[in-house]
Amino acid sequence: MNCGLLTNKNEPVPLKNIEVELQVQGHVATVTSTLKYLNEEDNPLEAVFVFPMPSGAALCQFSAKIADQEIVAEVQEKQEAREQYDDAVSSGEQAFLLEESEESVDVFRLSVGSLPPRQSASVTFIYIIELSVQADHSLQFCLPAVLNPRYTPAGTGGGIVSEITSSSTGIPYSLSFTAHISSPNPITKVESKCPLEPLMFLNTDHTKAKVSLNAGHMFDRDVELYLHYQNPHQLTAIVEAGAPAAQPGTLMGDPVVMVSFYPEFPESVMSSMSSCGEFVFVMDRSGSMSCRMHNGPGAQERIACARDTLLLLLKSLPMDCYFNIYGFGSRYNSFFPQSVQYSQDTMEQAVQKVKEMQADMGGTEILPALEHIYKQPCVLNHPRQLFIFTDGEVGNTKDVLRCVKSNADFHRCFSFGIGEGASSALITGLAENSSGHAQFITGTDRMQAKVMQSLRYALQPAVTDITEDWSGLSFNRLSPQIKSLFHGQRALIYAQLKGEECQNPDAKGKISVRYRLADQEVTNTVDFSLKPAENNGMAIHRLGARSLIRSLERDEQVDGADKEALKARVVDLSKQSGVSSSHTAFIAVHKGSKEAVKGPLVKRRIPTPMMLHGFGVKSRGMQLQARSRSSRKSLPTKLTRCSKKKSMPKCPDAQVFKMCSRIQAFQCLSEAVSVETSETPKDPLMQLISLQKASGCWEIESTLAEVFGKTEKELIKQIPAQVKPDVWATLLALIWLHGFKIDAQVEWQFLAMKAVAWIRSQKGQVRHVSQCYHGGRNIKAYQKMQTSHQQ
Repeated sequence: MNCGLLTNKNEPVPLKNIEVELQVQGHVATVTSTLKYLNEEDNPLEAVFVFPMPSGAALCQFSAKIADQEIVAEVQEKQEAREQYDDAVSSGEQAFLLEESEESVDVFRLSVGSLPPRQSASVTFIYIIELSVQADHSLQFCLPAVLNPRYTPAGTGGGIVSEITSSSTGIPYSLSFTAHISSPNPITKVESKCPLEPLMFLNTDHTKAKVSLNAGHMFDRDVELYLHYQNPHQLTAIVEAGAPAAQPGTLMGDPVVMVSFYPEFPESVMSSMSSCGEFVFVMDRSGSMSCRMHNGPGAQERIACARDTLLLLLKSLPMDCYFNIYGFGSRYNSFFPQSVQYSQDTMEQAVQKVKEMQADMGGTEILPALEHIYKQPCVLNHPRQLFIFTDGEVGNTKDVLRCVKSNADFHRCFSFGIGEGASSALITGLAENSSGHAQFITGTDRMQAKVMQSLRYALQPAVTDITEDWSGLSFNRLSPQIKSLFHGQRALIYAQLKGEECQNPDAKGKISVRYRLADQEVTNTVDFSLKPAENNGMAIHRLGARSLIRSLERDEQVDGADKEALKARVVDLSKQSGVSSSHTAFIAVHKGSKEAVKGPLVKRRIPTPMMLHGFGVKSRGMQLQARSRSSRKSLPTKLTRCSKKKSMPKCPDAQVFKMCSRIQAFQCLSEAVSVETSETPKDPLMQLISLQKASGCWEIESTLAEVFGKTEKELIKQIPAQVKPDVWATLLALIWLHGFKIDAQVEWQFLAMKAVAWIRSQKGQVRHVSQCYHGGRNIKAYQKMQTSHQQ
C-alpha cells in the first residue's frame, strides 16, 4: 500500500532518509529526528501529515529546509499561527504549521505549504521525554513506529487517521540512529532487540557512553534501548542552568532541578497481599478487537487474548473481594447489575459469560461505560480498582480523562493498551489521573503476564504520604505533588530554584523525600551541588515546563475554572519555553521573493484502506512516512528474567511453601505427574487454570488428568492414604506448575498462593502432605520424566 506523500498519479513522494540523534541525561532523553523528502512532481504541493508522539514528550523545536534554505519555527498562539500560515500560503510563500491534535495530546499535525516542484525538503523536530522504568530497573527509550486509526464517536467531528502498515521488505529509505548517554551513576550496559554497534564508553568512570544502531534497519519493529545504571534506587538530583539570554526570575532564566525518586520495596512488603477490594474489569469489545495481537505466526485475536486474561484474573481474585465485568463498544453492558461478592457461584457465572465474549459491539465509546460505573455505590472497606483494556482507538481522549480525574478520590485505574498503536495519551492518562498504573501490550508480549503484574500492584501496599523537605531552598514547584507510587514506579520532581544561593558556584542543596510504606516511615536524602550541569539544550527546563503546562491544561477542564486566565498562562509558558501546548502551534514562514508559486497548488488526501471493523468505513488521511508509534513495550525476555530473579510473593504457609520450592527443584512425587504430550490441550496452562475452584483447590476429574497426561483412574489409584482427593489434585497441580510452567510463574503466582492457602486450611492435611512428600520422593523417576519432557 502506498503511503506518505503521493502524486496525482498515486505515486509516492520519496522519503530518502531518517536521521535520529538521542541525547540521554540520567532519566530524560532529547530526541532529534530529521526526515528528508524529494518532491518529484511538476506542481507545488501542500501536504498534511499526521504523526504520533509519546504523550509525555515535550515538543520543543521544529525547523524545515527547502533546498538550501532553512526555516526555523516559532511558537505562537494557535489561531494566530493558523492565520499566518494561511496568509503565507496564499501569498506564494513557503510555510510550515505544526500543531497538537484537538483530539489527543499524543498526535501532531504538520501542514507543509507550497513545496516547490523538483525540490528536496527536510523537516527536523526535537522533543524531550522521560524514560520509563522497566521490571528489571532498566530505563526504556522507544523510537515510535506505528499509529493505528482511531475510532471517533458519533457527533464528535473529524477523527485522527493514519496508516497502520509496516513492511520488512522494499523500504526505499534508510535510518541512522545514534545515542549519547550520560548519568550521575555508572552505566552498566545497554540492550536492544535491534542489532547495535558495540557500546563505547567515553570516560573512565563509565558515566558517559555512545551507541549506534546497525545499518540496514528494516522498520519491522520499534527501535528500543534499555539502559542499565548502577544503584537504580538511589535518590539523585541534577541542576540545569538557566538560558543566558532569558530574564532572571523567569522559568527559563533560573536554574531548574530534576530529582529522581525510585523507592525500593523490601521483600517483606512484596510478600504482603490484601484480600479486600472491588475489582471492576472494563473490556473493549469494539470491532477492532478482532485484529490479531501481532503479525507473526500463531498470533491470537485481541479479544481471544482478552478472554484468556479475564479467566486468569477471575481465578486469581482473593476470596473476600467483590467484582464485576463490563464490555463496551458503541454501547456497554455488565455481567451483574452491581459488583458481587466473589464466590464459586459468581465466578462460574462470570467464566461462562467470558467464554461468550466477542468483538461485536461496534465502535469504541468508553466514556458512557465509565460514567455509569462511577455512579454505582462503592462497597464499604473494599477500595475500587478499575482494570481497563482497550486498543486505544478512541477520539474523545480529553473527555474521558476529565471524567476519570473528577472521580480520582474514589478509585484507582490500571489501564492496558492492546496492540500496536494504542494511544499513550489515553492509556497513561487513565492511570495518571487516578494514581494507578499503565501497561502496553504489543508484539509478542503476553497480556496475562502484564495484567498479573498490575493485579499484584493492586493487592500490595503502595508508597503513600509522600512529602519533601528542601532544606531551606527557595523554589517554585513545576511538577504535580506525588500521591502514590507502586513497586517499580519512579517519579521525577521538577522545581525552579530561586534565591541568591543559586548564584554561588560552591553552594550545596539538599532534599529529603519522606514516605510511608506498609505502616513504616522511610526517608531518602540526597545532597547535590547547585552548580549547574553543562548545557544540554535546556532539556530539564523544558520537561519542567511541559509538566507545569499539562497541569494547567488539566485545571482548565475543571468546572468553574478561570479558563481564560489559565489559557493565557499556558500560552505564555509555551512561548517562553518553546514547548508545544494545546493552545499554541509551531509556525515557520520563508519570506523570500514573495513571488507567487506558478501552477496550481495541489492538496493531497492520502487514502488509508484499512477497514474499521464493524463499520465498513475507510479511514482517510495523511501520514508522515517516518512511521511512528505512541505505545511502549517491554522485552518479554526481561519479564521472564525478572520473574526468575525476583522472589515471588511467599505462600501463607512456610511448610507448604518450602515443599513447593523443593518441587521446583524436581524432587517430589514424580510418579504422579506425567509430561505434556501431543494429546494434551493446545494450551494446558489455560486448561489447568480454568479448572481451579474459587477457593483455590482443584478436584480429581478427567480433564485435569488429561493435563497431566494421565487418566482419572490413574490419579485416583495414586492417592496416598489419609490424603483427600481434592488435596491430592491441588498438590499435583502445584507440582505441574512448578515443573513445567516455571517461566510463566508471574502469571499463575496468585493461583498457587490460593492453592497453598487452601491446603493449609484443610485440618491435618499439611502433615499428611509433608509425609507424602518424604515418602514419595523419587528423584531418578522425575529426572527421567524431565528428560522426556525436554525431548
